[in-house]
Amino acid sequence: AQGQMNPIRKVVTLLQSMQKKVTEEGESEKELFDKFMCYCTNGKGDLEKSIADADAKVPAVGSEITVGEEKLEQAKGDLTGAQTDRAAAKEAMAQATGIREKEAAAF
Repeated sequence: AQGQMNPIRKVVTLLQSMQKKVTEEGESEKELFDKFMCYCTNGKGDLEKSIADADAKVPAVGSEITVGEEKLEQAKGDLTGAQTDRAAAKEAMAQATGIREKEAAAF
């Protein structure tokens, strides 16, 4: 008779263990909630600062892009000039070579 547990006692023990488990889960949920709220409170300031810093950088980055585009246009102009000069130099060399060949043939 002692080996068997009273059914009522069994139910009470089961309910007590469930209560203990629910209490522990509640405490862990409360702890997680407190961490989340701390993040929300502190994280808001960090995010606002990050956004403000990014907004402050926007004009500087825009001006850097403008400067880069201007340099690119200048480089394209320089390249066109260099190509023109190169073509003129090749033509002058061809003329000089032609004159030298004529002089060599006449000599």
